[in-house]
Amino acid sequence: MPYDCGVDIVAHPEPLSSSMAIRASYLISDADGPADPQAKVPELSRRARGVPVWAALRSLGREGVADLVARLAHGARSIAEQIAAIDNAQVLNDVVYTQVSVVFGDDERTREVTARLLADGTAWMSGSRWKGRDVLRVSVSNWTTDQEDQRRSVEALRHASSER
Repeated sequence: MPYDCGVDIVAHPEPLSSSMAIRASYLISDADGPADPQAKVPELSRRARGVPVWAALRSLGREGVADLVARLAHGARSIAEQIAAIDNAQVLNDVVYTQVSVVFGDDERTREVTARLLADGTAWMSGSRWKGRDVLRVSVSNWTTDQEDQRRSVEALRHASSER
């Protein structure tokens, strides 16, 4: 699904509706219908982002979504283990989900490695800040990411970190 998709599942829809609803005389409300889209999102002009969410949930089912999340988290742990073997790389976080925060010494060096990695174009890992430090942020979130993608990405990072 695209990044800007999301779903809120709530036991009590009234507070959600009252906090998100946009009311204007030119907007026709259907009190007997399933609900007006403008009562569920903060942006009135938002396109139908729920369709990809519904399609993924419908096609994967509960177990499929759980398997996908587990596979992505496993991929992040695998990447973190491979990065930890790179000279001067330090994984800062416990990788329990899909995010890995890495430093290469001080902030300046971490920014240099990040810039070289991005300039290479093999992999996209962004610079960020975490706990007051500049970090290289790895996010494993694409369902097509496989072991070969992980290997190539870590190799590109190894190369970027070895340049001076």
